[in-house]
Amino acid sequence: MRLLHLADLHVGKRVCDFPMLEDQRHALSQVLDLLSGGTVDALLVAGDLYDKSQPSSEAVALVDWFLSGVAATGVPAVVIPGNHDSAERVAYAGSLLAREGVHMAPAFDGHIEPVVLEDEFGPVCIWPIPYLHPATIRHFLPDAKTDGYTDAFRSLVESLPLDEGARNVAVVHQFVTAAGCTVERSDSEVSVGGLDNVDASVFDPFDYVALGHIHRPQRVGRDSVRYAGSLLKYSLSEADYDKSMPLVTLGRKGDEPTIELLPVQPLHDLRRIRGPIDKLLSPAVVGAQDASDYLHVVLTDENVEVNAMARLRDAYQNVMSITYDNARTRAAGVRTDVVDAPAEASPLELFSRFYEEQNGMPLSEAQQKIVREELKGIEAM
Repeated sequence: MRLLHLADLHVGKRVCDFPMLEDQRHALSQVLDLLSGGTVDALLVAGDLYDKSQPSSEAVALVDWFLSGVAATGVPAVVIPGNHDSAERVAYAGSLLAREGVHMAPAFDGHIEPVVLEDEFGPVCIWPIPYLHPATIRHFLPDAKTDGYTDAFRSLVESLPLDEGARNVAVVHQFVTAAGCTVERSDSEVSVGGLDNVDASVFDPFDYVALGHIHRPQRVGRDSVRYAGSLLKYSLSEADYDKSMPLVTLGRKGDEPTIELLPVQPLHDLRRIRGPIDKLLSPAVVGAQDASDYLHVVLTDENVEVNAMARLRDAYQNVMSITYDNARTRAAGVRTDVVDAPAEASPLELFSRFYEEQNGMPLSEAQQKIVREELKGIEAM
């Protein structure tokens, strides 16, 4: 049985305030083409269908278009909610969708029922395990050991009526690690992990574990425990990593699954360019790659360029950010590879970082006072 594993679609996401809906439609069209081509027997979506628990109407419309397209191919699908999703929203009309072969995980009530598919080697039981906290598991399994994430999920897995003679697949959206070793995360995921990690050994009873939550594709402990990664590059730290979709082939029970990584072709790539502004605007450089890509620009000019963003966007319409790397920024210790500020940063901190990146020097105390007063005036603090 051939399983196409997706995760972290984040439909409706904006990157540096750029809407990604058309890029997401382009990527999801490739998924539908694969399903229509007869090379896939089932689709697994391991959480974060949406980017927000209350998505925009445009995001809902795109997910509706995608799931309708999946149903039209006749390929069964299993979809679970992630931490960005509303479990109740994902589960809405689940019974109706299931009749069309699209199985949306219900909101967790202490029981998980598998979606059972068949091939020439017998049944494949796909277990949709939604994003959960130990407290939620403890509520429904009060007598089980649920002191931490690993204990809670081990108790949950032990409560499942697994058929050991069948091939079992788990679809999971959690932070899973192997023997305490961390996984590779993007710069937008630095707050993920720590006390909330689940040890991969919890999922030893499963023949394949389709993970979501981390945006870089990677194995965790063994090849058959795997993060698919996001379909698109959603942060600067992912610029050097191509996106893919694991196509997992399950053979007989006990055989190791084979995994092929199918490339995803983005509508616009996300990449970094670097150099003096005049060189970057030269026809040779502009024409060397797709000028409509999403760009993070590092300028090496020693002096701050007036109207740098406007000049660059005349040649590259999708410039997302500009930073400087020159003698002043290096002396000030400014990093040029950080774009995403932590979510807890205050408006003053955000403005201070922006000013320092643009000018190569921090705000003076007098300037900070002015900014603080202005922010108070607009009730931003």
